[in-house]
Amino acid sequence: MKKWSSAIIFYLFILFLLGNKQGFTQPYNPTKISTKAIALYDKAYQFAVANNYATSINILTQALIIDPKYLDALAARADLYARLKNYNASITDFESIVKADTLFAKNYLLNLATSYAGIGNFTKAVQYTDMYLQANTITQKAKDNALLKRKNFDFGNQFFQKSKYKNYVFSPINMGPNINTTDLEYLPSITVDGNTLIFNRRVNGDEDFYESKKVNNEWQKAMPIAGKLNTNFNEGAQNISQDGEWLIFTGCNYPEGMGSCDLYISIKNKDGQWGLPQNLGRQINTDAWETAPSLSADKQTLYFSSTRLGGFGGSDIWVSKNINGQWQKPQNMGATINTGNDEGCPFLHADNETLYFNSNGHLGYGNNDLFVARKNSIGQWQAPQNLGYPINTIDDEGSLIVAADGKTAYYASNNSNASNKIDLYSFTLREDIQAKKTTWVKGKIFDKKSNLGVAATAQLLVLDSIKYTLSNLQTDAEGNYLTTIPIGKNYAFTVNKKGYLFFTQNFNLNNHVSDSSFVLNIPLQPLEKGASIILNNIFFDVNSAQLKPISSVELDNVSTIMQDNPNLIIQINGYTDNVGKPADNVLLSVNRTKAVLSYLTKKGIAAKRILVKGFGEKMPIASNNTEDGKALNRRIEMLVISN
Repeated sequence: MKKWSSAIIFYLFILFLLGNKQGFTQPYNPTKISTKAIALYDKAYQFAVANNYATSINILTQALIIDPKYLDALAARADLYARLKNYNASITDFESIVKADTLFAKNYLLNLATSYAGIGNFTKAVQYTDMYLQANTITQKAKDNALLKRKNFDFGNQFFQKSKYKNYVFSPINMGPNINTTDLEYLPSITVDGNTLIFNRRVNGDEDFYESKKVNNEWQKAMPIAGKLNTNFNEGAQNISQDGEWLIFTGCNYPEGMGSCDLYISIKNKDGQWGLPQNLGRQINTDAWETAPSLSADKQTLYFSSTRLGGFGGSDIWVSKNINGQWQKPQNMGATINTGNDEGCPFLHADNETLYFNSNGHLGYGNNDLFVARKNSIGQWQAPQNLGYPINTIDDEGSLIVAADGKTAYYASNNSNASNKIDLYSFTLREDIQAKKTTWVKGKIFDKKSNLGVAATAQLLVLDSIKYTLSNLQTDAEGNYLTTIPIGKNYAFTVNKKGYLFFTQNFNLNNHVSDSSFVLNIPLQPLEKGASIILNNIFFDVNSAQLKPISSVELDNVSTIMQDNPNLIIQINGYTDNVGKPADNVLLSVNRTKAVLSYLTKKGIAAKRILVKGFGEKMPIASNNTEDGKALNRRIEMLVISN
């Protein structure tokens, strides 16, 4: 029996792998190609080298009209389509090569796999990558590259199979001519109220900041940012604080810079102009590259990307705390977030619990992908989640920000257009990668007697099974403040100022669905005889004098002010609504004040400094005809007897 040559066996093997039902075809012979077509190919090559891909494609198309069998021209056009992210056209050309000559096509199977991945068909991408590995004798470096791509494609395939959101529609909306121009627009940031947008625009190679205001739900024409921030140097990645009063940005090659790119801060003046930028100093900036700042809602925590020494890879995400107006030495976010490769473009959502960033170190689709990480119930960052296709693709993803509603994202993209023009877009995130919908409270803290604003500190604490501080904030010199509050939990908002009674407010947002924000102007009472406050965050079960554990937040405030003022004597007054017998209500109110007394004495406060009295249903502060009114009447009050 005559033996087949190894070449024929290999050829049949390729036909089997590719599923070629055309039978044997005439092998491609480049020596028989029309000279006119070759001349056009050479011309197209020159345009491709100059990055004029669209013109190169047009010329290659002319060459293929002259000689449709010109597979080199077909392969070149397929490659250029892929570079322009026109993956469907690229697939059509590569598949035509496969049908025409399977042996010639074997060198392009990985390209074909990549184009299939470009349209999200990761099953096909994995199949063609395997064919490429089986059909070619390649160097170890090429094999490693193919295996890495296969890993990425397999991730994409498995991610889709496991996803509960297969019907998710990714449809970015261009932000329109008031924002986007023929120049490049990118790196947006937005205030918590959604009415101020800051972004970068590159004009003739110079990066500057532009601002747009939303009026009647329409973005107005963007103008250069007010003030003296824009210079002849490049102003890069920036982040506007949630209250719109600070702008932290990346300044590159500034004369006073400590490295190639440093972080700077500008504060808005009373006249709405941005003040002269100040370098954030050597605690933040190094001789390395610092960029991509993101402020927490309370302006007390700064996240940024840096290539400084001490990290896990080329670029890591670092975090610094603002203590008494001074930025502290940054801490690396650790191995949960950072890898041996690059992480960057952090964005902390207004909920203070959700962080978006990009990485080429965590498993994904290849190159830089976007990820989301969340804090757990005790404030620790958990393992990041890939945002998935089609938000992430086989190409580089830059950054995104998410509005206070938790679902509206803004980002820059060329949106697969042939001109490679970068514009700003918005889109809706899948439900599983949304942040928490966030409202906010703002107002002014002032002296109740003088009505003058006072600078004070405040805390927003989560009242959950485990209590923890969600954010700290410092008012400005006039007492103005803004803090964000994620919907879905119960919170205590506490204000402290030496020489005053503390103030507390409860925000129960477990079932809050309104888009409204809160205005809360807070009168602080000087610490003097007769001053009183309602302890809004002391909780009991119905008809019980047993303190709920979350009451410790409020009672610890009482304990602290007693310790800070050793001569202070207070009276704890208890009140109820009018449900039940009056005598029973008096007894209940007395027992509840005794529970408070017991807690404070266990904290080391002398019992003789605390008087207790129960008034039952007497002295209501609201109508008992409504449930809300009854809730207000059920209260514990702290009264200053002497100090």
